[in-house]
Amino acid sequence: MLTRRPRRLRITPALRSMVRENQVAVTDLIYPLFVSERIASRVPVGSMPGVFQYTVEEAAMEALAAWKEGIQSVLLFGIPAEKDEQAQQAYAGEGIVQRAVRAIKKAAPQMIVITDVCLCEYMSHGHCGIAEIEGDHVHVLNDASLELLARAAVSHAAAGADIVAPSDMMDGRVSAIRAALDEAGFENTAILSYAAKFASAFYGPFRDAAESAPQAGDRRSYQMDPANALEALREVALDIEEAADMVMVKPGLPYLDILWRVKERFEMPTAVYHVSGEYAMVKAAAANGWVDERGTTLEVMLAFKRAGADLIVTYAARDVAKWLRGG
Repeated sequence: MLTRRPRRLRITPALRSMVRENQVAVTDLIYPLFVSERIASRVPVGSMPGVFQYTVEEAAMEALAAWKEGIQSVLLFGIPAEKDEQAQQAYAGEGIVQRAVRAIKKAAPQMIVITDVCLCEYMSHGHCGIAEIEGDHVHVLNDASLELLARAAVSHAAAGADIVAPSDMMDGRVSAIRAALDEAGFENTAILSYAAKFASAFYGPFRDAAESAPQAGDRRSYQMDPANALEALREVALDIEEAADMVMVKPGLPYLDILWRVKERFEMPTAVYHVSGEYAMVKAAAANGWVDERGTTLEVMLAFKRAGADLIVTYAARDVAKWLRGG
């Protein structure tokens, strides 16, 4: 009896490449950048080796360097000099993100600039919307927060952002932002919704980088419960119904099942966020000699592609671009 042996097609690198089902491309990568008004020159993020807070000018140069390496998209997070309970710097015309968008567009005009639309970095209390706080009890006012989120998105579009990415998890925010963008004449500004964003333990290093840790309570009352998969599909469906152009699952590795279900169910352009804790764990293990950083990171990227991701937000974007070139 003749038998087929799958391993015949694994014998050489050329054969493995010929039948490979999934491949990561540099154009799949979105590179997050932290831009701060509180610094005079770049500052390393201690819990995220290789990641920095940048000034506006440095962020533009970093984006240009990434563009020259083939990376076509950056995702901006802003750290303002002053915070308050109305997040005024989130939608200020000369806010940190708005200035960074203009600088990046001047340095690398073809770069796709995505802006994170949230209020946590700009709120004195660190929550993602207008909040009533009593001790450790936090009640975020959903509808009151929508107006501020919409104003922030419009200000980003006015500065030149190609895509706005609401990450706050307020109900109805995609609809509010779409209506505000259209009314302001930004019909062509796309929305990448953090549609399934879970209240995860993997965000710790990000809060160091963005200086956005809540001053009281936590975000479990508005971010998703990690136990819920069907609810994630309902959240994604709502955002698509409200006119999201792309959707995102965050975090990545612990939620590959969610990523797979979202792509299979909705067939929408789908992003995944390789979050700070996931990135930092590989860095720490590699520094201790426990894993090979290049091989591990590239395997993680393949896992995202295999699970259905079209786009991958990762702090390792420049390293991945180098490794894909054979560096």
